[in-house]
Amino acid sequence: QVQLVESGGGLVQVGGSLRLSCAASGRTFSNYAMGWFRQTPGKEREFVAAISGTGFSTHYADSVKGRFTISRDNAKNTVYLQMTRLKPEDTAVYYCAASLNIVKISSGSWGQGTQVTVSS
Repeated sequence: QVQLVESGGGLVQVGGSLRLSCAASGRTFSNYAMGWFRQTPGKEREFVAAISGTGFSTHYADSVKGRFTISRDNAKNTVYLQMTRLKPEDTAVYYCAASLNIVKISSGSWGQGTQVTVSS
């Protein structure tokens, strides 16, 4: 198991930007595909973005494509989610996930989540 700790959430105005970080420990970070998910009360957790262990392959939900960028620094054991042009519907708790298989990114380890609130 890999341990994950998210940070960087907060309150931001519509159209603003925020960068989330997820620090990993416990295993060889570069072996793991990493992902970001989000969840609002009463709804299921939804996929936001994922990145392969090397960082060469990325995937995004249609709702964030062109606005969010996932990246990773394997030397720092950290994955990032740069969020721009934020909308009220981006408000959610954002979770970091790690898996040895990018196709099964939701089946691995999870962080505790960080709240992002976009105010209008």
